[in-house]
Amino acid sequence: MVLADTSVWIDYFNGVVNWQTDRLDWLLGAQPVALGDLILTEVLQGFDREVDFQRAGSVLSTLPFYELGGYQLCLQSANNYRTLRHRGISVRKTIDVIIATGCVEWNLELLHNDRDFTLMEQVLGLKVVKRT
Repeated sequence: MVLADTSVWIDYFNGVVNWQTDRLDWLLGAQPVALGDLILTEVLQGFDREVDFQRAGSVLSTLPFYELGGYQLCLQSANNYRTLRHRGISVRKTIDVIIATGCVEWNLELLHNDRDFTLMEQVLGLKVVKRT
């Protein structure tokens, strides 16, 4: 199963066309796409208009839901962050390490448009959706 990162959802809801949004659109018609709690928050907080907030919330409420903020996952995320830092890799957002750790732990592929995940792929074994 694929988990779509906030970076892709924001582009998708804003009508941005790139290979990631095209893939998300295809996936939504073909198979379940996983959603994480922190991703849900990041996506929905960006909507100014209530009608858009409600519409997006309705779409997202149909997806398989994963809780990224649990105790064990947060401990593993902290260890992963430290591993990255010891290898000289600076991650801009802690939430990205949590998302990547969740994907690794639950064997989910990540669909993203964020350069930080590329580094985590190499070090943490994160599986990502590749452009075809």
